[in-house]
Amino acid sequence: MENIENTVENPVVQEEKQYSSFRYAVGAVLAFFGISTKTHRASKKRAKFVGDVFTYIILLFGSFLMVYPFWWMVAGSFADTETSRALLEKLVWWPEKSTVTADFIAEHSAGGAFWNYYFFFTKGVQVVEASLTFWRVLLNNFIYSIVPVVVGVITSASAAFSFAKINWIGRNAVFYFLLAAIMVPGPSIMTAQFSMYDSLGWRDNGLVLIIPGMFGSIMTAFFIRQFLFGLPTSIIEAAKIDGAGYFRIFCGFILPLAMPAIMAQGLLSFMGCWNNYMGSYIMIPGNSHAVNLPHAIAAMDGFGGNGPFRSQHYGAVIAGSVICVLPVMILFACFQKLIIGSLMLTGSKE
Repeated sequence: MENIENTVENPVVQEEKQYSSFRYAVGAVLAFFGISTKTHRASKKRAKFVGDVFTYIILLFGSFLMVYPFWWMVAGSFADTETSRALLEKLVWWPEKSTVTADFIAEHSAGGAFWNYYFFFTKGVQVVEASLTFWRVLLNNFIYSIVPVVVGVITSASAAFSFAKINWIGRNAVFYFLLAAIMVPGPSIMTAQFSMYDSLGWRDNGLVLIIPGMFGSIMTAFFIRQFLFGLPTSIIEAAKIDGAGYFRIFCGFILPLAMPAIMAQGLLSFMGCWNNYMGSYIMIPGNSHAVNLPHAIAAMDGFGGNGPFRSQHYGAVIAGSVICVLPVMILFACFQKLIIGSLMLTGSKE
């Protein structure tokens, strides 16, 4: 009987001799976090739970990195930066001296708690030109964002229809040549573009930000082309049998069917044109009435003059930035499913 008991307990005794108490303790800790070892086997539920916890921690940290700059900007738009620059020198949740205090509201009765926004609306953009108003700059932004986007997306869609559904000699060669043109860095041809647009007289009236965009974009044509590959060619063939030409096929069939991709690319193009600070800063004179909203905000801040933050109204500058960002955020929040769904559908192959 004693020999039998020793035989039964022998594996446990050998295991205790093989692994030290320290290794057992480490294995227990790892098993708690869902990691199996030779001494302890963790449950699958615990491993999944710990993995989910770490995943959400990483996602929350990434969300904080994305959201906090916007919150800092919103908080900065309510900062009393006339008397304090603390907001610009460190990361804070709320400025120490803000416009929502009773003393500030009593002193600035015109704008009250929204004095920075009031100053930006009434006097902010006048640093560009004394007769320039916020509404003129906002109108410029809408013109530069709507006209070239609407016309340019339709032009890109027609080119995508030609590259995807019309067989003509050299179609693929021309398309790949246009794609190769994207590899040319923009700054390398910027000087030539500046000279050309200046000789055409497009800089002072803002046509430099309108006419070139009306000819479309090869990247927009590329995404719409990929979307059109997923549409059945039998629709086009049936329309041809009924006597419809390519123009009628494009307007009557392609545009309605490809509207999700067209709308998504139009929204992305609108966001790029709305925030096109470099285009206005380089191509349009600083004292012109044709500047867009980002250019006016930068000029108000004194960038390019005596150095950044030359102005004392930092809160008004940040308030202008909030106003500039809001339309883009609202559009993306309303149409994010359309944009993401369109980009997923463009992965179809020829």
